[in-house]
Amino acid sequence: MNSPLPLLASACLLLPSVLAAQDVTITSPVASMETAEQHAARLKWFQEARFGMFIHWGVYSVPAGEWQGKDIGGIGEWIMKRGSIPIADYKAFAPQFTASKYDPKAWAALAKEAGMKYVVITSKHHDGFTLYDSPASDWNAVKASGAKRDLLAPLADAVRAEGLKFGLYYSQAQDWTHQGGAISGVKEGESGWDKSHDGSFDEYLKKIAIPQVREILTRYQPAVIWWDTPTWMTTERAKPLAAALKELAPNIISNNRLGGGYPGDTKTPEQNIPPRGYPGEMFEVCMTMNDTWGFKKKDLNWKSVRQIIRNLSDISSKGGNFLLNVGPTPEGEIPAASIERLKAVGRWMAVNSEAIYATEASPFPHRLPWGRVTQKADDKGGVTLYLHVWDWPKDGKLLLPGLTDKPASGRLFKSGAAVTAEGTPEGVVVTLPGASTDPDVSVAALSFAKPVKPVGDPFPSAGKDGRIVLNAVDADCHGGLTGNLETAGMGADAYLADWRDAKWRLEYAIKTPKAAKWKVSAEIASEKPVQLLLASGKKPTTDGKPNDVPATGGKQTWKTVDLGTLELPAGETSFELKAVKEGWNSINVRHLWLTPAE
Repeated sequence: MNSPLPLLASACLLLPSVLAAQDVTITSPVASMETAEQHAARLKWFQEARFGMFIHWGVYSVPAGEWQGKDIGGIGEWIMKRGSIPIADYKAFAPQFTASKYDPKAWAALAKEAGMKYVVITSKHHDGFTLYDSPASDWNAVKASGAKRDLLAPLADAVRAEGLKFGLYYSQAQDWTHQGGAISGVKEGESGWDKSHDGSFDEYLKKIAIPQVREILTRYQPAVIWWDTPTWMTTERAKPLAAALKELAPNIISNNRLGGGYPGDTKTPEQNIPPRGYPGEMFEVCMTMNDTWGFKKKDLNWKSVRQIIRNLSDISSKGGNFLLNVGPTPEGEIPAASIERLKAVGRWMAVNSEAIYATEASPFPHRLPWGRVTQKADDKGGVTLYLHVWDWPKDGKLLLPGLTDKPASGRLFKSGAAVTAEGTPEGVVVTLPGASTDPDVSVAALSFAKPVKPVGDPFPSAGKDGRIVLNAVDADCHGGLTGNLETAGMGADAYLADWRDAKWRLEYAIKTPKAAKWKVSAEIASEKPVQLLLASGKKPTTDGKPNDVPATGGKQTWKTVDLGTLELPAGETSFELKAVKEGWNSINVRHLWLTPAE
């Protein structure tokens, strides 16, 4: 993993974009053959699936994060590059890759129990090792490893026997063992850490990548091809790989990481949830359960069951898929912590999957403070809204802002109790019966006779006192491959937690009554002093200087600090809060206030 593509990511908010959509330069090689009806039919299963299992398994699971007695930082499957391990030394790990406890039927059954609809496994990662017997190279599970057998075929059979779709990851460009393979961060023609790797990239594609892609498409007939890191790829270099899809797998779904300008079918935000989704386009968030894709024995930083379920809820509410990773050991065991979490997600899905499968993105233009919403049309012209209640209201009432039509009926999942609703000037107020039905996410369904479309202004705007007040739910959190800010707390006390990476940023989309200067202040909690910079587009604050944020006394000790003055145009606009890298420390952010400076 570790994508070179620019990612916009967030766990914070869904707002209409104030930016233009990305340009697409080349039509998908599969989509170019299709009518609109054929295109929709090919993508239908994927759009309805919503939830899948990613599996990173290879020789990198043997060192498991350690080399020559030292811990190697970063994700486990990158240990060869990050540790500059010579090719001969790395290949010496292969006999210990035994798959002695590998049970493909149990893996497939676990994916199904978790509520997943498809499985994607690494046929070859950046270390060049294939999990099957490739005629193009002896560096494979059959000829070079202790497994001594094809590891893909039995999993493909087991996955399909469970009624799930089978997909394959293939690293088409990066390859650190075969001569000429690309190396991220190294210019083409220059040497990496092992000169025996030197060679022609075009020869590598011709002798290794292209034949192997044709092998896996023919032999395993995957429903998904998952490209990764298109280092050194050009349109001409990508063309034979795209042609292989067109010739051998016309119904396959491909992602956007082939390179050379080929967009594929799906966008692939990694380790983050895009703040606004990608309206009108398919996307699939890939994410680890701890901090690594490939197995690392010391990585015990596991996401909670609640976080995983809420990630699934959040991604579905934006119309995307969630590809959740497991990293098995060299013996072929999925870590117990992963199994425990997947079984817990499965118990939630057994009750609430109707609110996930085959749903569409929320009709509300921004995130609601109490949770998320998905929707599904029925065959009578109506629609069901699924309310994913993260924070159960003390009074049992939820506001659906801007709705003018009341639902015909409503029910609470698990208990089956009736849900009632009434119209108000602000929208429809839903009354939930009793107490929360799930500690992580409770779900209620509301049936409407026709599609719903909230009315009103989706942007925060100035109140009667002239100020614009912004809460945690109003923020777009742009993270990166290291993660993102998460929302903690409830209601008015909710806050953006653990801004630990200086590359992350906060964006706020607002509506101003006129072009003006605004004083910006924020409620922040910080153990150590930091600096923040305000910016609108490419323009920083009016003085262009970072603003000092003093230590407040702790991550739950809140103080209001002045962040400077910002000049904004009239109407729909946005501004950002950025970290100053030097001396950055983790902070929490709760409220922001914009006050007219004049």
